[in-house]
Amino acid sequence: MKSPWQPALVLKSDRTVEAGSDAALAKAIHNGADLRIYTEFLNNEHVDPKSDSAERIRECADFRCTYLLEDRWTAGIMTLRQPVSLPDHFGSRSSMSFFMYNQDGNQSIARPYLDGGEITGKLGPSPVEPYPEMPKYHQFDNWDVGTNAPSHNFIYDFEMFRYLVRDDWQEIFANDAKGNTVSGSVEKLGDAFREGLEVKVGIHGLCDDLDEHPSQAIPHEVFIQTGSCYYYTEQKLFVAGAHPVVRVRPGIPMKYTSRNWDFGWLLPRSDGLVSQLLYNPYTLESRRETKHHAIRWFVR
Repeated sequence: MKSPWQPALVLKSDRTVEAGSDAALAKAIHNGADLRIYTEFLNNEHVDPKSDSAERIRECADFRCTYLLEDRWTAGIMTLRQPVSLPDHFGSRSSMSFFMYNQDGNQSIARPYLDGGEITGKLGPSPVEPYPEMPKYHQFDNWDVGTNAPSHNFIYDFEMFRYLVRDDWQEIFANDAKGNTVSGSVEKLGDAFREGLEVKVGIHGLCDDLDEHPSQAIPHEVFIQTGSCYYYTEQKLFVAGAHPVVRVRPGIPMKYTSRNWDFGWLLPRSDGLVSQLLYNPYTLESRRETKHHAIRWFVR
């Protein structure tokens, strides 16, 4: 079977470009392409440093939430991952593993715990812990250690990075933040959805409010697939329930720091209204907001 996934960018272990280009990856993400990243590592360098086994392990993971900043810089976030301890069990604590990879190989992890564990730390920068047994692991910082949602930024020197894209989405409609049609038609979107086609959205400026100066936030678009969709045939109004999304303050490269991210669910509409059910990762308390955004709508 021929794979619909093609490498838009391939990096060597030192993160220099081996094939493809940043521009090719950015173009695909702009088109709404799905992103998976393939890596390789050795068992006793990454999984179990105490092991005698240097078996090469291959990993390919979905990055279901993708970012495009200034129409040139890409990043992806794993939104559905629970931590695992290879090869046979889950991690010691129940949490989400919001791994984030930039196009240059910079990586990050934010981990909101789900088990109601004891809080032993406070928000803010924390000391960086050394990992002498993992020489290919380079941790840059540490945030919010001992809270319910620690995070840090790092690079792991994988044997390779392959940024694989499935670039077969078709932009069929776009609206501005006021609900005016920019291109295509909502009727065509409704017809495509009726035929069973999947729907994906690209939302402009979704994370502006996470910037200290929202009006000066880096221009960005966040892409996320939707699940349940609804079309009001008389009002010509399309409503979609998006898959889980992780919001991060826009930056080049994208990074986690204290209080610069959250997660939740979105309900975008073709009139530009986006309802948000967002969770504070430190308390798991939810809040509801409604804002207006320009949106591009894709089908497949």
